[in-house]
Amino acid sequence: MIIAGEHSGDMRAAEVIAAVNRIVSGTTWFGIGGPQMRLQGVETRHDVEEMAVMGIGEVLRRYSFFRDTLEEMVTWAQKRQPDMAIFVDYPGFNLRLAKRIHALGIKTVYYICPQVWAWHRGRIPKMAQYIDHMLSIFPFEAEHFKNTDLPVTYVGHPLLDSIEASSALPEYRLPWNAIHRVAILPGSRKQEIARLLPVMLKAGKILQTSIQDCGFLVAAAGSQQENQIASIMKETSEIPQKIKIIKDHTRDIIAQADAAMVCSGTATVETALLQCPMAVCYRAHPITYFLVRPFIRVPHIGMVNIIAGKEICP
Repeated sequence: MIIAGEHSGDMRAAEVIAAVNRIVSGTTWFGIGGPQMRLQGVETRHDVEEMAVMGIGEVLRRYSFFRDTLEEMVTWAQKRQPDMAIFVDYPGFNLRLAKRIHALGIKTVYYICPQVWAWHRGRIPKMAQYIDHMLSIFPFEAEHFKNTDLPVTYVGHPLLDSIEASSALPEYRLPWNAIHRVAILPGSRKQEIARLLPVMLKAGKILQTSIQDCGFLVAAAGSQQENQIASIMKETSEIPQKIKIIKDHTRDIIAQADAAMVCSGTATVETALLQCPMAVCYRAHPITYFLVRPFIRVPHIGMVNIIAGKEICP
């Protein structure tokens, strides 16, 4: 059983599945995921598009869906009795499900350590009770679990391998149509795009008036995101003149850009690895912000800044 709840998790889970299938033939997979996982042969009952929400208000509005989906996955696990359940990131849902699945006597593995060390350290000893093995992608994470019985293995960041492979490919031609190139990465979740993109477009317009011949490409993770971005751009008055939406070529956009505005998340690490200067952007619902802010235990926002221990990207 394998559970991923957003686009980045879908990609990471697909890599895990491909690696396991190379080592253990005849493995069957089922759970929650997206197109990349289905290409690897996973039987899914829900897509990442259904699961990808952000913020307390949005989760509460869809509480019955998440409750029913969790129960559905528990029932499915009882019926199929998998040898192992792998949970990929997505902690709000996956930690609750992992606890229920572990209670069934099924081995649980968590890939991409939840950032509880940043916002909810009290969860760490509880997690050790129902997760059998943690696979972390940052070397400092194991330290936070040293006083528990939870084994943690640092496996390296998956983006390092994929970026190295993609750097050997010929450059993809993109319609920049300008000397100065700025990438706009508003995220993949509907709420993120709705809140962030208008601000990014406004910033782009300011940049275009202060820097001559400045062009922008907006990265869309898929067709739904492309349609949403196009709709917002039509409705927004403050927008740069030289701007286009590009689907499925986020990495090419980052690699060719002189600078980027990036939604806080995995994309900031990818942008850093591609050596593109960036501004880390996020805009939460006011209620979410005021409820969550007191629990934040790190001095910086953005994984690049957290890893560095100082603000590299504003």
